[in-house]
Amino acid sequence: MKNNGDGNPLDLRAWLDQIRSAGEVHDVIGADWNLELGAISELNVKKEKSPALLFDEITGYPKGFRVLTCSTSSPVRLSTILRLGVEPSHQNLVQKLRGKPAQWQADAAQYDPVVTTTGPVFDNVQRGPGVNVLAFPAPLWHEKDGGRYIGTGCSVVTRDFDSEWINVGTYRIMVHDRNHVGLYMVPGKHGHIQHEKYQRAGKPFPVAIILGADPINYLISGIEIPFQMCEFNYIGAILRQPVSVVTGEVTKLPFPSAAEVVLEGWVHPGDERTEGPFGEFLGYYPGEEGPAPVVTVERIYYRDNPILLGSPPAKPPNDYSYSKAVMRSALLFNALTAAGVPDVANVWAHEVGGARLFTVVAIRQRYAGHARQAGHILSQCGVGAYLSRYAVVVDDDIDPANLQEVMWAIATRTDPEIDIDLIKRGMGSRSDPMSLAYPYGAPLTSKAVIDACRPFDHLKQFPLVAEASKALQDRVREKWKTIL
Repeated sequence: MKNNGDGNPLDLRAWLDQIRSAGEVHDVIGADWNLELGAISELNVKKEKSPALLFDEITGYPKGFRVLTCSTSSPVRLSTILRLGVEPSHQNLVQKLRGKPAQWQADAAQYDPVVTTTGPVFDNVQRGPGVNVLAFPAPLWHEKDGGRYIGTGCSVVTRDFDSEWINVGTYRIMVHDRNHVGLYMVPGKHGHIQHEKYQRAGKPFPVAIILGADPINYLISGIEIPFQMCEFNYIGAILRQPVSVVTGEVTKLPFPSAAEVVLEGWVHPGDERTEGPFGEFLGYYPGEEGPAPVVTVERIYYRDNPILLGSPPAKPPNDYSYSKAVMRSALLFNALTAAGVPDVANVWAHEVGGARLFTVVAIRQRYAGHARQAGHILSQCGVGAYLSRYAVVVDDDIDPANLQEVMWAIATRTDPEIDIDLIKRGMGSRSDPMSLAYPYGAPLTSKAVIDACRPFDHLKQFPLVAEASKALQDRVREKWKTIL
């Protein structure tokens, strides 16, 4: 990391001002941290147009101790987070994202974070006996959750035992008491790998938990980037400007200088407590409560009038399922074109399947077998194979993001006997609620490729669609926009 820089501080409030001017924020006054924040947020994202929600005057907490939810669940908000301008169309947003992840990854090495010694994150500091995690309105999100989760839209900063590699990952954080929180990391994730090294060495594991910042921070810390690449570098590549960080008093770990709330401390060797259960992104509780590492919090840094960034998973659509759908759709689009599939019109990884279980590609058919080629690559490419279940191919007159149109194509353009290919023993996951019924000892499952395109050998004879042309629809919408 470079020293004494003045890079972008990842200021949540600057982004909030931007989206508020676009009419994308709704203030909610007086809700209860006990289930109401979760239920209101859950119902909000099911609306056709759902704003971000900024909760204040939360029951039992002073005015100004706030919680923001639904930050990434619209194309306007997501496009501004990713610095792609203001884009109201998710189809155009996917197109804008094409090729961007590869570019950001290639440029990341040029954007080391810059270290400064000051920032609004140091407005208030709790130390030692003064540390109190429960001073902040950590929600009980779902009725069956095992506790209050202060960290959902968070980023967890850790350092590798064998090197200076800084990892920033999105993991769930459950409150145990005033100075202890549970840190649940899925095995295989970079943070989990780092923790295991400290455990084997019998050394305390340093942790800094960012509970509020510009949403790009938790968005990027929740996607797969290369091993040993720091997410702050990747974010810097998106911003085209280095990220400004400060370092913690205890662990010397970096975190954004304008972060809202940061917990800093250690996971001591062997220190575990019961954590969970917690409702997850496919809409189920995939596991029971179990042991998870515990962070002993030694410092809390927070801004005046702090904002926790909440992003609770739940039955889709949930708080962050839209952002996952857009990001994965762009990656799938890139994978299809890289594999040589021509005339891909659009791709959508549907929220109903957690952006994994149900994916659709629209193509303009060019040759016999084109649709099957697209479907099998969509199902089995590196980006798409994990937890894929249904891969659907439609003609380019179908919007792959519109489930009604997709299901109309499946209903009217398929012969089940010949248009559904089954793949046996494909890549499954223990996170899959159907894993209970997997017939194998390993996480292997079947997958379906559905060719819902007009039969290529009958394209000229296939009946015409009975609807107004796209040009006529556009003219009529413009002329009659007061009622349409």
